[in-house]
This record gives sequence, structure tokens and C-alpha cells, in this order.
Amino acid sequence: MGRTYIVEEAVGQYLANIDLQGKAFVSGLLIGQCSSQKDYVILATRTPPKEEQNESLKHPKDKMDNLDEEWVTEHANQVSRMLPGGLLVLGVFIITTLELANDFQNALRRLVFAVEKSMNKKKLWSFTEEEVSERVTLHICSSTKKIFCRTYDIRDPKSSARPADWKYQNGLSTSWLSLECTVHINIHIPLSTTAVSYALEKNTKNGLTRWAKQIENGVFLINGQVKDEDCDLLQGQKKSSRGNPQVTYQSFDVRVLTQLLLSSDHRSTATVQICSGSVNLKGAVKCRAYIHNSKPKVKDAVQAIKRDILNTVADRCEILFEDLLLNEIPEKKDSEKELHILPHRVFVPISGSTVMLCDYKFGDEAAEEIRDHFIEMLDQMIQIEDLEIAEEINTACMSSSMDSEASLDFTDDEQAKQPLKTTIVLKIQQNIGVITAFAVAVLAAGISFHYFSD
Repeated sequence: MGRTYIVEEAVGQYLANIDLQGKAFVSGLLIGQCSSQKDYVILATRTPPKEEQNESLKHPKDKMDNLDEEWVTEHANQVSRMLPGGLLVLGVFIITTLELANDFQNALRRLVFAVEKSMNKKKLWSFTEEEVSERVTLHICSSTKKIFCRTYDIRDPKSSARPADWKYQNGLSTSWLSLECTVHINIHIPLSTTAVSYALEKNTKNGLTRWAKQIENGVFLINGQVKDEDCDLLQGQKKSSRGNPQVTYQSFDVRVLTQLLLSSDHRSTATVQICSGSVNLKGAVKCRAYIHNSKPKVKDAVQAIKRDILNTVADRCEILFEDLLLNEIPEKKDSEKELHILPHRVFVPISGSTVMLCDYKFGDEAAEEIRDHFIEMLDQMIQIEDLEIAEEINTACMSSSMDSEASLDFTDDEQAKQPLKTTIVLKIQQNIGVITAFAVAVLAAGISFHYFSD
């Protein structure tokens, strides 16, 4: 028995409205959420064509040669940044003409594996053994309107296609549940004399990987309570006449407790390293996750918000590095300090849904740029007045420098007037010439926790 995909009716309408306009095919991504019993598809978006492909794709004789795997995977990487916790790229779709209908199955198989591999490469977390590992390929013939839905197990490179059910449902995500929290981060990444020569991006990723373990091992309070992970998230709520909890739109407040000290059965050895600099990430980030309302489990809700915390911090750092490279910002000289403001988060509603997508905005970017980015990446028309800017309090401060310093600040006058819109600060301080303890032996017994969120 194959998997079942419950699909928002608006997705079916979107796919039906795609016009090939003489092209051999149109490909795109399917977005939604996995669960143990079934998967939910709430959005589909076509992959924007390359400018140089606009003409070449009009010649069907080229067939699979024009299915640009690298371009589709890059689109998937960009889209994955715009998804809050709980949402994933579930697979790919392709719409073809009749004569090409049988030529794309192998191409689709390669594509779904390439997309998954590319998206997971930069994540700070890994899928668990218990999670659904099947991803979907949807093939629609534009002439006959027939739909071929198949899945592949992405954990098995040799897996063969399995048939799956594709069922439409109206108002699928009109009452999904949301989880929200504000996480305060203060990540100090010491750079050894060896590591200081590495690229800033690599050093930051290494430091974030260690921080991610803290979040993974944290305790999550939902509306101030610690709940058993196997309990229903909606346990204790009033039930309707059919016996199901009455659910409209509902939001849960989440707080994160992280471990300060290791327990007595964990031992650590003190290591002292000579450090030539450090990277510091400090500030507050808004995190949000969504989960379906069909008997959701606490563990699924915690996992969704946990991964959003990890994704949003990693994504902001990656966007900053891309911006520095794009604008060719010169590196600071020795004994200088750099200050970079990371982009802050903007949420955007989906029509007919309680789910909101997101994007990231630097202080000098206009709202029109966010709108244009949504049109390009998600093929969604949005209204500027619907943008919800997450007002993330800037808790960062500049420490006194032992050497001469200069700062590089991606803020403008408008941002200066609205400090609440500032998010994390990435501070790079090099060549401070001090010896720092990289890890300290822990002698205390028991476990201590501290709040990592409001």
C-alpha cells in the first residue's frame, strides 16, 4: 500500500492553470508536511526558467536535455529558506506533452534525489530513523490530464518507484496550529590559530553545529508546560459531537530550556587552545512552526519548532555570507573588528490558509523586493501591506576592543529609528592574542537549565 497525499484544492487549480506555451515541459516543487499516516501538500510552485532557456524550451525535440537539475535544486534551496518549521519540499512535479510522457520517469527520479541531497547538505539537523523518508514525484500529462503519482525512498539510492494516492481536499490548511517562540542566542566561537585561516563561513558553521546540539537536547515548554512527547498536542480540549477536538486557528507559546551543566555521568577533559580570534552571534530571533490539526503529537510539534530555530539562524548567516560575496565587501585588516547585522525575518500569509511563509530582509531592502522575491520563487502574488515584520529585539552590544576597530553595519536611517526590527549581530573579532579555554572540565553533578527564550 503506497502513501496517500492529501492536497489542497488550490494546488490542483494552480497546476491545471499552468500553460506550457509551446514548451516541452514545466517543472516545479511540492510543499507541505509529512506525518506517519499521510502527507499534506498545501502549495506548489513552478521553477522559474533561466533567461537563456526561454527560447530553447520551446523545442520539444530537446526533451530531457533541458531539465536543468542544478537549476531546480538551487530553486529548492531558495524555497526551503522561505518555509517555517514543519513545512518541507515534499517532492517535484512535472507537466509534459503527450509524446514526452514516458521519457521523464528516470529524470524525475534523479531530480527528487538531487533536490533532497542539496537541501540537506547545509542543515544543522538530520532526519530521524522514525521519520517518513519517501518523497513524491508528480507527473501530469497536459494532453490527457492524467496524473501519475509515485514515491521514492530517499534513504535508499536504489529504491524503485512506488505508486501513491493523490487526493484533493478543500480548506486543507485553514485551521493548522502554530507554535511561536523568541529565542535569545549568545554563541561564542573561539578560533584557534589553525581555524582562523579558514573561511569565515566554515568557522561559523562549525560553531553553529555545536550550538545546535544544545537546542536538540533542550526542554521545550508548550504554554508553560512540559508535556509527554507521545501525548496529543490538543489533549484536554473540548471535543465536538464527532468526538474530535474543536479546532479553529490556535497558537501555542513555546519556551526553550537549554542545559547548562552536564550530568555527573558525563565526563569532559579540559582542553586549552591558543586562539587568534573569535566569532560571536548574539541577539533574538523569532521562530514559528506549523502543524496539521489531525491528531498532532507533542513530539511532532516540538520537532517542528526546534528545526525552525536551527534553520532560521543558519539561513541568516548563509544569506549574510552571500551578500558579502555579492557586494565584494573587503575583509578587515588584522586587529580590526567587524560588525554585521544579519537580515531580519518577514512573514507572509498564504491565501486561504492559516499558514504563513517567510523571507529575510536587510535594513536597506525595500518591501517591494520581498514581494518580487515571492513572485519569482513561489509564484505567489502578495500584498505589501500583508507583510508581517518580526520585531526581533536587538540584545547585542559591542564589547570594548583591545585593538583599533572599525565597524561595518548594514543598517540605514529607517532601521536606526526602529531598533526593534534589528535581529542578530554577527561579530568577528580577530587576532586578540589571548589564550582561551575551549572546553572546561565539568565537576558539578546534576543538571541545570536556563531560559533561552522569553
